[in-house]
Amino acid sequence: QVQLVESGGGLVQSGGSLRLSCAASGSIISIPVMGWYRQAPGKQRELVARIITSGVTNYADSVKGRFTISRDNAKNTVYLQMNNLKPEDTAVYYCNAEVVHGPLNLRFNYWGQGTQVTVSS
Repeated sequence: QVQLVESGGGLVQSGGSLRLSCAASGSIISIPVMGWYRQAPGKQRELVARIITSGVTNYADSVKGRFTISRDNAKNTVYLQMNNLKPEDTAVYYCNAEVVHGPLNLRFNYWGQGTQVTVSS
């Protein structure tokens, strides 16, 4: 099995910064894709950013230029640096990883437990 453990959420004022971390552990062969999603109250979960093993990234338009996703492949960890936060960024942020593991080298999708980010105006 694989576990994703997130940290770094909290309360910040508008214009402030936070850094989220997510570490994957367990029987892992590789993690082709790691990413962050968020879900605000009453809204659907949406992609924030994701990164593949080579470092190629993509971002939601709403966070481009403010958020930066990165990963440490040796530590199976993904980060999300969030700058110039806005009240509309308030949501529960979920780590997501596509993990290859098991005797058949199959790819499975995993989610973290979520971490609350609240931006006050």
